[in-house]
Amino acid sequence: MAVGGGLYGAARVLEEVPVGFSGHLVFGCSERPLLQSPVFDAMHQESKDSVHTSWPRSGGWQTLRLDNGLWEEEDLAALVAWTRAPACVADVYDSGVALLTGRAPDGQKWQACLNMEAAASLWAEEPEDMEDVSVWVSTPGFRESVERKRAELLAGVPDSARGARVWAAAAGRAGTAEQSTIEQLLCSHETFVEDLFDALLDALGFPPAAKPANESE
Repeated sequence: MAVGGGLYGAARVLEEVPVGFSGHLVFGCSERPLLQSPVFDAMHQESKDSVHTSWPRSGGWQTLRLDNGLWEEEDLAALVAWTRAPACVADVYDSGVALLTGRAPDGQKWQACLNMEAAASLWAEEPEDMEDVSVWVSTPGFRESVERKRAELLAGVPDSARGARVWAAAAGRAGTAEQSTIEQLLCSHETFVEDLFDALLDALGFPPAAKPANESE
């Protein structure tokens, strides 16, 4: 999936200080806490202490919430190798947009974007001779670039949905997700993209997240 200048490269278009979550949502399966994976061995203890663990899903499925700078592209393959199970990571910007990458033990990989409308604005291709982004975003050229990116992202939805379903099947969720349902989710919008991430996992047939019995109110 082509995403222009990358998840954060086009963020300056918004010209605002992010107020939502920017970082990574790491989803994987293990009988042990995911933070015990060698992927995190080089992480300072202070950084580990800042990692938030979301409510778990039965069967060992866990979601970690990491700040920027704590996750690299190659870490997903390493996590899959350690857990011997499919895993995915959502690169999130300001709780508004996410680039989701999933990987299975056989090497199968897929990508999707969440909150497509916002992604089209963030990832719209800028002119090479553009000097002032704040001026460009108010021009017809910007709107045309956004429309091209939206069309590109929309065209990739069927493949992304198929990839997500194959990935979920590798996790033992075969036959639980309709293609049309996943496509609808990939084209939908939530104020907080983290909610859309959870909704996609639900739709793919993963057990619902549940509050741990030992967690206080």
